[in-house]
Amino acid sequence: MKTLILDGSQTNDPTSEKIKSSLRTQIPNAETLVLCEQKIGNCAGDFFCWVRSPGVCNTNDDNRIIAEKIMHSDLVIYLTPVTFGGYSSALKRMVDHQIQNITPFFTTIDGEIHHQPRYKNYPDVLTIGWMDQPDAQSEAVFRQLVHRNAINMYASTSVSGLVNRESNLDEQIQSWLNEIKNASSSPVPALSKTGISCADATPVRRAVLLVGSPRTRKSTSASLGGYLMEQLNSRGVETETIQIYTSFNSAERTCLTLEKLDQTDLVVLAFPLYVDSLPAPVIAALEKIAAHRATVKVEQRFAAIANCGFPEASHNDTALAICEQFAHETGMVWLDALALGGGQGLVGGVPLKDMDGRAIPLKKSLELAAASLALGIPIPQQARDIIEKPFIPNWMYKLFGGIGWRQQAKQYGADKILRRRPYFSD
Repeated sequence: MKTLILDGSQTNDPTSEKIKSSLRTQIPNAETLVLCEQKIGNCAGDFFCWVRSPGVCNTNDDNRIIAEKIMHSDLVIYLTPVTFGGYSSALKRMVDHQIQNITPFFTTIDGEIHHQPRYKNYPDVLTIGWMDQPDAQSEAVFRQLVHRNAINMYASTSVSGLVNRESNLDEQIQSWLNEIKNASSSPVPALSKTGISCADATPVRRAVLLVGSPRTRKSTSASLGGYLMEQLNSRGVETETIQIYTSFNSAERTCLTLEKLDQTDLVVLAFPLYVDSLPAPVIAALEKIAAHRATVKVEQRFAAIANCGFPEASHNDTALAICEQFAHETGMVWLDALALGGGQGLVGGVPLKDMDGRAIPLKKSLELAAASLALGIPIPQQARDIIEKPFIPNWMYKLFGGIGWRQQAKQYGADKILRRRPYFSD
């Protein structure tokens, strides 16, 4: 069994080193890559790996080599500290690049829209995580994320293992490997929604929008979040917008951004869904905010807006559960979230005030959300219901989605090779 181990921890992480030592004993021929030591840029979100050079990321760095290694493996093992219920930013950076190994075209799996596979066979996946302290909600989110990734990346068997410090590590790993061998995927717990209290609500004076898209000001995230900020401002709330991709890319800018966040009552994160979770740079920013808040105690509230490229808004659930877990772990008050399906196709980065009638329900939802957030209370269910309602039937989304991808590829002369398999010779 050809095995590839992708280590998403920091160099010399003691738990990771113990796990790798055990894996070397049980799978001596496995190849191990410490991802933070590889040259892997962030996914640009341009979909060039689908429409310009199908099957190959436009960024020529180690992500291409690793993507090919993945497709030539029987088993891929992820190692990661559980980060707000999800993966570390180091692991997520490589996971984001794996969209090159599927196609842009849509299919239906268990009644839900997903992308079609590019290759005939995909590796099984074992994801091993560890936490400083047991946390049932974080564990549930982690297992759900592993499960969702397995669906989208066509892993026949997917096992999620959480290191139990009270058990024998070698025995735990052997058990997980046996589950892979026996094609026994891990059970998937349902995501639970924690109760949100309004008892201590106070009006918001200052709000900051964090835009977590590489398209920055021209993104759907900026359009949705920007309209929310306009509505908050009209209710007397001072607002500011910060672009994550340009505000956390140096020590100096990170320090300045953290200082600004310390002075706000409400933080709203708007982001696009990347492989069932948040984009790697957004996770990296949350890691920095969490480390900062461990030493600086400021009472704050946190809310989020997610949008995805699938018509069903429910694809955003795991990512928003990660946002909620982040709020919990950093001592912020969670004021809930909005989830939009088909965001890029519907909004496409256009300011909502410049859109046609299709923006009416989006505006209504965001206005309702702003009215509550301004008072310091959670986003109401009505606002969530409005924005989550699909704007187009699934069959039509699949049809026009396929046409749209071909049109985009045609301008690069790639419309005839959209299904090519560059990492295998047919």
